[in-house]
Amino acid sequence: NIYIRLVREFVAQNNTSQIKHVIQILSQEFALSQHPHSRKGGLIGLAACSIALGKDSGLYLKELIEPVLTCFNDADSRLRYYACEALYNIVKVARGSVLPHFNVLFDGLSKLAADPDPNVKSGSELLDRLLKDIVTESNQFDLVGFIPLLRERIYSNNQYARQFIISWILVLESVPDINLLDYLPEILDGLFQILGDNSKEIRKMCEVALGEFLKEIKKNPSSVKFAEMANILVIHCQAADDVIQLTAMCWMREFIQLAGRVMLPYSSGILTAVLPCLSYDDRKKSILVTQSCSPSIPATAAHREATLLVPAVYLPLHPSSCVSYFSAPGSLDASGDSSNSGVFTVTSCERIQVTLNLDGIVQVLDYHLSDTSIGMMTRIAVLKWLYHLYIKTPRKMFRHTDSLFPILLRTLSDESDEVILKDLELLAEIASSPAGQTEEGHGPSDGSDVRPGPVELHVPARAGQLSSSSTKGLECSPSTPTMNSYFYKFMINLLKRFSSERKLLESRGAFIIRQLCLLLNAENIFHSMADILLREEDLKFASTMVHTLNTILLTSSELFQLRNQLKDLKTPESRNLFCCLYRSWCHNPVTTVSLCFLTQNYKHAYDLIQKFGDLEVTVDFLTEVDKLVQLIECPIFTYLRLQLLDVKNNPYLIKALYGLLMLLPQSSAFELLSHRLQLLGDGPASASGTAASNIDYTELLQHFEKVQNKHLEARHQRAGRAEQLDRRVVL
Repeated sequence: NIYIRLVREFVAQNNTSQIKHVIQILSQEFALSQHPHSRKGGLIGLAACSIALGKDSGLYLKELIEPVLTCFNDADSRLRYYACEALYNIVKVARGSVLPHFNVLFDGLSKLAADPDPNVKSGSELLDRLLKDIVTESNQFDLVGFIPLLRERIYSNNQYARQFIISWILVLESVPDINLLDYLPEILDGLFQILGDNSKEIRKMCEVALGEFLKEIKKNPSSVKFAEMANILVIHCQAADDVIQLTAMCWMREFIQLAGRVMLPYSSGILTAVLPCLSYDDRKKSILVTQSCSPSIPATAAHREATLLVPAVYLPLHPSSCVSYFSAPGSLDASGDSSNSGVFTVTSCERIQVTLNLDGIVQVLDYHLSDTSIGMMTRIAVLKWLYHLYIKTPRKMFRHTDSLFPILLRTLSDESDEVILKDLELLAEIASSPAGQTEEGHGPSDGSDVRPGPVELHVPARAGQLSSSSTKGLECSPSTPTMNSYFYKFMINLLKRFSSERKLLESRGAFIIRQLCLLLNAENIFHSMADILLREEDLKFASTMVHTLNTILLTSSELFQLRNQLKDLKTPESRNLFCCLYRSWCHNPVTTVSLCFLTQNYKHAYDLIQKFGDLEVTVDFLTEVDKLVQLIECPIFTYLRLQLLDVKNNPYLIKALYGLLMLLPQSSAFELLSHRLQLLGDGPASASGTAASNIDYTELLQHFEKVQNKHLEARHQRAGRAEQLDRRVVL
């Protein structure tokens, strides 16, 4: 009371020097004294001076506040409490005048928020509420000056300090005159750090704060600094904490929907974070879906429904959702060669220059596809992304094809059929795209992405022309001169893959080839493979591969059109295709006969069967004959069985079937074919009939004999090596 009367007298006299003198004595001789009781008295005196000064206390706030804040660090908890009480009275009197000193007050309060003494903590909370009321009422708060301090304090690891920080962020966010959204990039990382706190209450407060910010972002996207926050979200999308990760993912999705192309430069980082999440197990997905109902995530019914589809949450930049971003005018078009075409329309209608880091995206996709430990859903997403990029930016993507090609071929050995299907779609796109044409003069006439139609194939007249092909033949098939150069590379490498991985050929070979026949031209597939197998040095593999291709040709519904094309050999194209297939089919005698049956070359089939007497008849050979007899009874050869009714015009067909009958031992297949032939009468009719014109069957028969001699020689060599090995083992 003495100090109050004394100061009031000085105020009435307008004696500022005496007022400052009194405050100085209370500060230096009492509040900052070494004696505890003196410090206590000094604090009470300073509070009394503030009360006496009233509205004029703002003129002396620095002198009044500094000694009180110094006592916040006192070792005596009672003195810290008195300091809180004194500062409360000073601030209560000064009100808005304390705002220029807000940073020092905030700094002191942030320390007391974690004070171990409950009384001190309670006192600091009262002071904190008062200060918040003042800030809320005022329109003169210096947000620019406060942000650096907030950015520093937000990284505190103390739970109470974190709670204090979040409470202030919520208050500032609620003030209409304070636009904290402009400074969100400065504090967003800290908010995500706090979101991982062990305290449920603090996490809840942080979720509310993030939710409020997200609402503001969706209301005012034109003023949001999306680019400055993109990398922050990328980092937290990879967090070990499930809540942080899911919240960051949802924020990222909202950013992409609102900012559009502004986010494209960060695509590689986003994919790095998102792709692994697609392969989370069901347990973790369930946890994340449960946690997705937090306030930081929009709680609309539509969004709740979307969060149940966890992969959709984790793939905000899915290729299908980016079609509009890429295909808009001025963006990366099909030609993909416009270096200055990166101006995109943003939600705010601004024109922003955006650069898509395609190299970075491909590197990320390459890494995730090469990682064998990655899950199936991730691999599927990677393949979808690559396919999307090849569709939208083919010319730029083909610069990466040489590095991607081996990985895509290895992916054909994947355990998942879905992965293989996506991989085949991508490989088919690479093999058929005009952008992949490297041969001079064969590229597309413009930058459009128009697919070429079925290409007319031409087969060299003699096998010698094939075997003498130059090295260039490995780049572009001699029988597919106008095809994308990667098509023939693909066929070569696919057959190499089958050769080195026989299990892949046995388990997935037919599946892969049938799908390719749907995705690409079936005639091109068989034509090119026949060319390649003609030069195959591993004769045993060539025989196995020919048998596989023949089975597909005869039994697959996908090859219906190709079978019809080969059935009559009425056109030059069909005859050329038959000759090409025939020369490779010679690696397997029985498949060669079946090809002749398919193409109705019955006389030549009979001639071939006559040559079988000179071949080495093995169990495998007889098994294949048995299977051919079974095939003749299938719907594919219905027309052949009906032709047996016309004995007069199909004598060589009947002779060929009798030839097969003579090769077979007494078995079920023998009885089946024998019964079929008995229906015709006493035996084959006299030989007559004509063969398809413009085909040199004599040359084909010579080629068959030549190939069979090679196989016989190869078998003898293998037998010799096996015998030598046995001798070594015995020795």
